[in-house]
Amino acid sequence: MATEMAQPDAEGIDGVRMTWNAWPRTKVEASKCVIPIASSIHLIRPHTDLPTLPYVPLRCKTCTAVLNPFARVDFQALIWICPFCFQRNHFPQHYSGISETNVPGELYPQFTTIQYTLPSQNPQSFNPNPQNPLPESSVSPIYLFVLDTCMLEEELEFAKSALKRAIDMLPDNAMVGFISYGTQVQVHELGFSDMSKVYVFRGSKELSKDQVLDQLGLGSAGGRRTGGGPGMQKGGGQIGVPNLGVTRFLLPASECEYTLNSLLDELSTDQWPVPQGNRALRCTGVALSVAAGLLGACVAGTGARIMALVGGPCTEGPGTIVSKDLSEPVRSHKDLHKDAAPFFKKAVHFYEELAKQLVSQGHVLDVFASALDQVGVAEMKVAIEKTGGLVVLAESFGHSVFKDSFKQIFEYGEQSLGLSFNGTLEINCSKDIKIQGIIGPCTSLDKKGPAVSSTVTGEGNTTAWKLCGLDKNTCLTVFFDVSSSEKSDPSGNINPQLYIQFLTSYQSPDGQTKLRVTTVTRRWVDAAVSNEELVQGFDQETAAVVVARLASYKMEMEEDFDATRWLDRNLIRLCSKFGDYRKDEPSSFTLNPSFSLFPQFMFHLRRSQFLQVFNNSPDETAYFRMLLNREGISNAAVMIQPTLTAFSFNSLPFPALLDVASIAADRILLLDAYFSVVIFHGMTIAQWRNMGYQDQPEHQAFAQLLQVPHDEAQAIIRERFPVPRLVVCDQHGSQARFLLVKLNPSATYNNANEMAAGSDVIFTDDVSLQVFFEHLQRLAVQSS
Repeated sequence: MATEMAQPDAEGIDGVRMTWNAWPRTKVEASKCVIPIASSIHLIRPHTDLPTLPYVPLRCKTCTAVLNPFARVDFQALIWICPFCFQRNHFPQHYSGISETNVPGELYPQFTTIQYTLPSQNPQSFNPNPQNPLPESSVSPIYLFVLDTCMLEEELEFAKSALKRAIDMLPDNAMVGFISYGTQVQVHELGFSDMSKVYVFRGSKELSKDQVLDQLGLGSAGGRRTGGGPGMQKGGGQIGVPNLGVTRFLLPASECEYTLNSLLDELSTDQWPVPQGNRALRCTGVALSVAAGLLGACVAGTGARIMALVGGPCTEGPGTIVSKDLSEPVRSHKDLHKDAAPFFKKAVHFYEELAKQLVSQGHVLDVFASALDQVGVAEMKVAIEKTGGLVVLAESFGHSVFKDSFKQIFEYGEQSLGLSFNGTLEINCSKDIKIQGIIGPCTSLDKKGPAVSSTVTGEGNTTAWKLCGLDKNTCLTVFFDVSSSEKSDPSGNINPQLYIQFLTSYQSPDGQTKLRVTTVTRRWVDAAVSNEELVQGFDQETAAVVVARLASYKMEMEEDFDATRWLDRNLIRLCSKFGDYRKDEPSSFTLNPSFSLFPQFMFHLRRSQFLQVFNNSPDETAYFRMLLNREGISNAAVMIQPTLTAFSFNSLPFPALLDVASIAADRILLLDAYFSVVIFHGMTIAQWRNMGYQDQPEHQAFAQLLQVPHDEAQAIIRERFPVPRLVVCDQHGSQARFLLVKLNPSATYNNANEMAAGSDVIFTDDVSLQVFFEHLQRLAVQSS
């Protein structure tokens, strides 16, 4: 299947994969390629060979690109020539010892990606005790927990125990704050341990940031609140207001663990009466704006996370997604399409404004939604994505999808997510390349320059982006334009190589400021002369993921966008351009191996949850698309086209075709569909298991056969965030649908009599992959 073609580590040290690894020279040739020129970059992915240098990098004085292995160096004159703008730069004095046999790390040809540890650039780096300055590397992580109390007692107990476990796992210096909410918002003052002290906000009222601060007693010195500066940070009493908020509402975990645990023990479900036939009054929007205001007053500019545990829809105040009346259902995709969701646009606008506030403060919003109905993730999506937040959608706070995912956030060592803060990404490109924008968890910094394209895709009109939160899995997709309309320079001095440099600066989990510099090169090719190099450089897995992200983006941004028709049209154009065939003879059609898996990806993408919203709520669709936009290529490819592994007595586990024909009575199948992992027992296997054969000593082989898929499933689950749902089912059982919905329906009720004994049929009118290919071949070879 598709994932077999990818090398074990296709991204290498750079974490970069491109749709085209050879680029057409002109805009016209680029448009004929059909698939956009785009690159996915895994921003801070760990790699064993990544070197870290303990000094500030050298930058080009004209375009600010960082010195890299592609720079031309004159060792006699101590000059380096920037490959981006061809500026000649002198090496500073401390580089005087370099020679051809003694080069600095950043010039080693294999170190196209290198990391620098920088002195902290943030004078307001948070320090709970200004008289005793902290060492550079111990900037504390800050977590403000926001807990919904409008839920069943059992659910609240699950949520409270998850919070207690999280607080127990935090490092001692981590700063913690706590807000609970229901019909009203309660901000708990943790620094007042003698008795519990709470500030209450009305849930029905929209609050400005200043109103929040005044009510918390943090607003009187508004002018000094963000002014700090390096001088003030050292003077004991001068820091005033910010530290007052910190010592009251945000405390080191070691100091407030007992207070917080006691507080959670006493916390009960929201006591506000709910009339018969009504939903609970829940003011999620006000709770989040109070949380943002509190962090803005205490720790603006320092990495902090708002972690919201939400158990139902907002029905009160700003951010409301549904009315209190239970007879009115929560909005569906059909309602959104017909503009019949009265609260939707207003709620989205509220979260857009909240996102701007959080981005300006450098803070992250994480949402953990656990409910049987929707909670408003579709509306919150903008604030989660623009701040680089995490999102987990589960049915209950007691479900392993929530519990294990929440626990994973606070783990250290190998299992750590590597949560980092205050990131920025800058991109430098060769002269003829322009940047359209980025799809993924980031916000444009509106940095203009010659590399900004007039065509905008995603977060565009800039060459720099803000990433309030990022982790080792964060991956962005950058879309490029080729601006040159000239085939070649009349002087013949055209450089056959193009260069792109990604500069990611961020605050690592240990508090250090790091800068990762990735410089990549690709070849320009004249596609008008020959397609050969272009074809060899096509990455079909990356192309499939980029097309999926672009289609999802267009579905949200363009009204009445028909994704399936758009995909089909592009696929036909691609096959017409790069296929081998005789005009009007479908049987003569063949595809180069570089393209042969792409139509199969498109077939599965057309049927996937990213494009087919039927049977999914707006919250689920938003959730799936957020994860598609932030995961690496190999994970995103599994979301589009799942992998299937077969286990049977007479062979080792082997990859099976993602087809209904792979089902057999004496076989166990393991489906990895990313969001769920399914262990599916064939009919005979299920009968033997139900008879207890695996417990008999003479059937050890059977016991082992049953166990191996479970071990494989656990290995997948351990490596993934959010934790996927594990479904164990039997052929013809009710949960077998989790597998059947992902399989190619080569056997349906129309041709069931052709099937082998013990296999299965799918009741669908969808076309099979074979029929899809036949249509594609016929249309691709048509004379235009």
